[in-house]
Amino acid sequence: MNRKRLWITFGGILLILVIAIIVSVLQFDKYRMVIVDSGKVKAELFVDKIEGLSPDFIRGVDLSSIIALENSGVVFYDEKGKEQDIFKTLSKAGVNYIRVRVWNDPYDANGNGYGGGNNDLDTAIAIGKRASKYKMKLMIDFHYSDFWADPSKQQAPKAWTNMNLEEKGKALYEYTKESLQRFMEEGVDVGIVQIGNETTNAFCGENNWKNITTLFQEGSRAVREVSKDEKQDILIAIHFTNPENAENYERYAMILKNFKVDYDIFASSYYPYWHGTLDNLTAILTKVANDFDTKVMVAETSYAYTFENGDGHGNTISEESVFTKDYPITIQGQASAIRDVMEAVAKVGDAGLGVFYWEPAWIPVSGETFEQRSKLWEEYGSGWASSFATEYDPLDAGVYYGGSSWDNQGLFDFQGHPLPSLKVFQYVYTGAEATLRVDAIDDVLLRVRKGDDYLLPDTVTVLLNDGTKQEVAVEWKEADVEKIATDILGVYEIHGLAFYNEEEYEASGKVIIVEQNYVENYSFEDLDLSMWTITNHNDVTSELGIQEKISDAKTGTKSLHFYSTNQVDFKVEQKITDLKPGIYNFGIYIQGGDVNNPEMSIYAIADGKTYIAEASVDGWANWKNPKVENIQVDSGTIVIGASIACDPKGWGTLDDFILTPVED
Repeated sequence: MNRKRLWITFGGILLILVIAIIVSVLQFDKYRMVIVDSGKVKAELFVDKIEGLSPDFIRGVDLSSIIALENSGVVFYDEKGKEQDIFKTLSKAGVNYIRVRVWNDPYDANGNGYGGGNNDLDTAIAIGKRASKYKMKLMIDFHYSDFWADPSKQQAPKAWTNMNLEEKGKALYEYTKESLQRFMEEGVDVGIVQIGNETTNAFCGENNWKNITTLFQEGSRAVREVSKDEKQDILIAIHFTNPENAENYERYAMILKNFKVDYDIFASSYYPYWHGTLDNLTAILTKVANDFDTKVMVAETSYAYTFENGDGHGNTISEESVFTKDYPITIQGQASAIRDVMEAVAKVGDAGLGVFYWEPAWIPVSGETFEQRSKLWEEYGSGWASSFATEYDPLDAGVYYGGSSWDNQGLFDFQGHPLPSLKVFQYVYTGAEATLRVDAIDDVLLRVRKGDDYLLPDTVTVLLNDGTKQEVAVEWKEADVEKIATDILGVYEIHGLAFYNEEEYEASGKVIIVEQNYVENYSFEDLDLSMWTITNHNDVTSELGIQEKISDAKTGTKSLHFYSTNQVDFKVEQKITDLKPGIYNFGIYIQGGDVNNPEMSIYAIADGKTYIAEASVDGWANWKNPKVENIQVDSGTIVIGASIACDPKGWGTLDDFILTPVED
């Protein structure tokens, strides 16, 4: 070999070595890319980098329904449109953990599945094995129920129904140990075991904390023994929800400490629609982590990218259920929401382990008609519940069984193609930037009192995909405007064209003609509360104030919230002047629960006379509308209000105080 050829060969080898080093930096195995700090990448989305995010931060998804979906004919693709195992797609997108729920016996006596993925032990193991194939760790979510366990229901498995606490504890221990050993034998890389799902005040048929924590301990004992035998460090999580109630989270953590529950992770659900601000999430998780020396994480989160319904079964998040939102219902909005939840947990510090996105692949099953899809939901359990679940859960599944209420919150479109937002699990390490464009236009919402004049806005707010906002001109369709009748109560939809950078975009809104209402800030939406007098008698009501939570508000996002570990005893009222002499009606909306010995009423005081109507509550979101009618007002002045009292633990919200004139 001559010298020239030798140098060419050496140069080729050197080039190969350089390429190999670069590849080794970018990849640590066949499937997953190591995310390195190389500056923002060009992408379809804007994503801000999370500074200092640990490479071990959990970027997980719950994939519990996947096998039922695939059995129903659902196919998933890579970003180029080629059919690909979804586990590989997730791994390449930066996901490093899979969560799977486990139900003891989700079948009726004839072997028909209850649905929701029919997640028995064998199904969960099959999912775990596929996760391990692509180097993703598994979090096992034992519900200790035969079907859904959440704050509204914590039903024991059928086989444990008649057991006393000691027998149930033994059964739970043995079931946990034997199940976890099965995962180990199948080679599944288990990193976390969750003892119960959203165990807020109840667990496995028990509803007092002494019994609940006794069962927690039996589950923990089983995990520790398997962990020791397998020489594998498996972490134990206890899972709660409603972090917006910070006082409750501190109480739960104190209960776990007082009853000496052995666990590693205080896990929380966090859904932006319902669970308060991200600042509050960080604050309460930080306090729990510091005060109780535990790790913390978000075990469930999600965000919708569209209001469309893919399978004909009603969606949890829809235009009717979301009045306002922190992020637009778009793919960019979804990515921003996920990114910000991850940052909120990362801000906790080393104790903040990570975040799981709930069911990103629960998309519509195949079938052109609702009847065709229903057959698949029933046969394979790919809907949230089948009709066979009626025997176990007659009040919920027995009434509302059907398909997926989550398809518009997936990280895959309705046909199984990954959305750009799936890559947020990578982009949090590098940041990403896209071409600036209009992402959404805020809907116009105009409330007009019956008979009043109104003026439509000549601008609308445009939200760009980088998160900035601009006011732009809008032209409303005359045909829509002409249909609005201010003397007829109702909702009138309007459409128009907004103009940004010489391009046209569709704008929309609603004009709502409401009853004449003389109560100022009647729904507590405005920051100025000076017109209201809220009196907490003897300061006994421990929680009393304006709460921003869509699910607890009748309209808008805010309401007057109350809850107390002591007595509940308060009143709220407003003085209204300069009314025309005449007859008026007054009413409010109220909802709540856990009320014993209630003394609840609304009242109006006018011209020395007091008018009273009783009020009551009987459950969350069961809005009652007490009214005081035919109030004679001659002086032009009236005081309207509500008086609420009950025993400890009562809770609820008051909203929409309405004083309207009675027409001749």
